[in-house]
Amino acid sequence: MNTLPSSARVVIIGGGVIGCSVAYHLTQLGWQDVVLLERKQLTSGTTWHAAGLIGQLRASSNMTKLAKYSADLYARLEEETGVATGLRQVGSVSVALTDARKEELFRNAAMARAFGVPVEEISPAEIKKRYEHINLDGVKAGVWLPTDGQGDPANIALALAKGARQQGALIQERVKVTGVTRDHRTVTGVNWTDEDGNTGHMTCDMVVNCAGMWGHDVGRMLGINVPLQACEHFYIVSEPIEGLTQMPVLRVPDECAYYKEDAGKMMLGAFEPVSKPWGMGGIPDSFEFDQLPEDFDHFEPILEQAVNRLPMLGTAGIHTFFNGPESFTPDDAYHLGLAPEMDNVWVAAGFNSIGIQSGGGAGMALSQWMHTGEKPFDLGDVNIARMQPFQGNKKYLVERATETLGLLYADHYPYRQKATARGVRRTPFHHHLLEHGAVMGEIAGWERANWFANPGQTPEYEYSWKRQNFFDNVAAEHAAIRSNVGMYDMSSFGKIRVEGPDATAFLNHVGGGQYDVPVGKIVYTQFLNVTGGIEADVTITRLSETAYLVVTPAATRLADQTWMMRHKGHYNVVLTDVTAGEAVLAVMGPNARKLMQAVSPNDFSNAVNPFGTAQEIELGLGLARVHRVTYVGELGWEIYVSSDMAGHTFETLHAAGQDMGLTLCGMHMMDCARIEKGFRHFGHDITSEDHVLEAGLGFAVKTDKPDFIGRDAVLRKKDEGLANRMVQFRLTDPEPLLYHNEPVIRDGEIVGYLSSGAYGHHLGAAIGMGYVPCKGESAADVLASSYEIDVAGTRVKAEVSLKPMYDPSAERAKA
Repeated sequence: MNTLPSSARVVIIGGGVIGCSVAYHLTQLGWQDVVLLERKQLTSGTTWHAAGLIGQLRASSNMTKLAKYSADLYARLEEETGVATGLRQVGSVSVALTDARKEELFRNAAMARAFGVPVEEISPAEIKKRYEHINLDGVKAGVWLPTDGQGDPANIALALAKGARQQGALIQERVKVTGVTRDHRTVTGVNWTDEDGNTGHMTCDMVVNCAGMWGHDVGRMLGINVPLQACEHFYIVSEPIEGLTQMPVLRVPDECAYYKEDAGKMMLGAFEPVSKPWGMGGIPDSFEFDQLPEDFDHFEPILEQAVNRLPMLGTAGIHTFFNGPESFTPDDAYHLGLAPEMDNVWVAAGFNSIGIQSGGGAGMALSQWMHTGEKPFDLGDVNIARMQPFQGNKKYLVERATETLGLLYADHYPYRQKATARGVRRTPFHHHLLEHGAVMGEIAGWERANWFANPGQTPEYEYSWKRQNFFDNVAAEHAAIRSNVGMYDMSSFGKIRVEGPDATAFLNHVGGGQYDVPVGKIVYTQFLNVTGGIEADVTITRLSETAYLVVTPAATRLADQTWMMRHKGHYNVVLTDVTAGEAVLAVMGPNARKLMQAVSPNDFSNAVNPFGTAQEIELGLGLARVHRVTYVGELGWEIYVSSDMAGHTFETLHAAGQDMGLTLCGMHMMDCARIEKGFRHFGHDITSEDHVLEAGLGFAVKTDKPDFIGRDAVLRKKDEGLANRMVQFRLTDPEPLLYHNEPVIRDGEIVGYLSSGAYGHHLGAAIGMGYVPCKGESAADVLASSYEIDVAGTRVKAEVSLKPMYDPSAERAKA
């Protein structure tokens, strides 16, 4: 009979590599009363059949940091625990069969240099030297990552488990969590049942959902949303091949394949373009070290290409045809962090076939977050708060999962849109925009017009790393905004109403700005954490004495509202998501005032409606509220109108604009215009680990008010000086394109990377933003250096500025 304790500080649900890693890292931080409950046997879900590839380069610097940490941890675990992790630093070779893939790999190589990962671009002949068995037909180039490796997945998890036990954790197998008790937004305890039918209850301070492919259902039990879906994942293992010795990992993404030598055998795995979701009716309760039925027809096209690529597979017999489940998320990024719906329920699940390479780092990051209550660094890529409530819909997850598995090895073109599970959230202008040639993109489920096709032009993306088919369309939209007037839909941006007798005091506590302002005043501001990092980048409009509207990026509305709610404390305020209640059209450009005067009898002059203020107006036959702000750096208004009047508002403005050449614009134009103006993009240029002063946003922080979150950190930074500065870059060659993560080279040395990039159609070249280290230096020192940007291995000279390169005095917006 189980003798489980009646209470614990934390209960971890799930004993795969992730749950074991969280337990290990919490005990390393000195936590006692750590209990891990596994429904069957440790590693029996998906960990035991993982491929065990440990690649270090990921899509951002922090995800790369976590992958590198995992490899370092596994290397030392064997000595610490006596359990062999099988870690071998064999290196990896990725090959390109197309020019597009070559550019992607070379851009990744440049990114690796910026992140401190050893890397080398190699020719076909050099590929052959490192991987003698490959058939080079069609191979154009490759990338060599010497510090990549492979390990034994199950033993890595067991080593972590042993390390946790050595530090006092209780890890109990064959005990299933069957339910929880709650007090409002807090789980107070878990109910459990063991395989002998014994039951019990354990009170706890925290719960961590590490349930892997069961994470969605366990999340529902815990009262949280964990969107993930199991998919079938295939690989074969050959019979022993005579003379086969240790080889690097080989990836051929254009053929959806990866290859791993293991004990004289060759493993071939696949990430096929159209995958097979599994377990839609629920995962069998008996599942333990199980395999799924073979589907050779599904795997055969990849095997045929593999036999051509690695001829040895044509003569070696197949020892194992394996099909096992893995869990995938809607955006191919895993879920980590404190769940928005509850205040003591944490998540580490949905690892998209990279659980082994990410497990050590993810466990470390989550444990530090749990220990201090603050993120150890920016985890926006994987923060569970990025997921929208509707994304837990099972039909949505099944449809999206058919695509996301294959996207791991698909071309990662800039601006690439998901093709499945689309059309869930539509703004009130959706059909109006489609009628005028809108090409939609998707973010947080919202369908948004990214660009507008010309008459006769096919309204769809043609992806490329070079100038894509919308380049000239966006250039024309950009020109209209700069020289005349354009209109675009901003309805997807989050709108949170903050109201109550303490609304002003509450916002002055959570935000860095000053909100005790006249009714109608708009304040651009940040929510800061205790280190002065930026948790949210918002505009706040005072609607009345007791009510404000907080406008956030579309993708962060839930995270930003959760941040405010968690800091509500004793303040008497109510927070309400009103995003769907109001539609928003932005009218921007030198002739914006002329258009507004054509549709409304109200006064839009500086005297009545200066920059940074809002007013209620008549518009056409209806009513609206107009906010005089801009994200594109021009004179303009954001027009807020109740959703029932949205159609009328669009038609009125569009009709009135025909005589003055009104141009409909999309989100790509907005990004190109904002980067010319040096406006920061949250999640790229500014994150929770970027200090507000180093981001160049000190003007938005009012330290003369007391007791706001982050105030001490701002004052400390003022005293000690900046360690980094946000710099704007303009390439001197108009041809190359910038996206983000390109290395920044200062006086011949890599000093950082671009946080964002886009084409500055008005400035005539690609523009980037990025931080430059400057400890002990003046602004003049930073500007005195020579700069280059590494674009796919080619260094391109860049001009730099600390002020916006376009309209630095903001005269146009205030005209």
